Amino acid sequence: MPRVSAKRQITLPVDQCREVGIGPGDEYRSYVADGRITIVRKTAGAAKGVLRHVADDPAHGDEESLQDALDESRH
Repeated sequence: MPRVSAKRQITLPVDQCREVGIGPGDEYRSYVADGRITIVRKTAGAAKGVLRHVADDPAHGDEESLQDALDESRH
């Protein structure tokens, strides 16, 4: 059974990495939701066009946008 090292490092099982296409040197993102950590391999261009439908509003600053997003996620 893999364990977390003193440096908070983990070793992913080889069979699971092969199954999802994760290899040495690959970049990944990790997310926490509902008390679980999810690891996702980054792929070039995966997010291309995701925000295409969102209109720019220069009256909305970064901090205000972040607060709006946090408020919406709580509902």
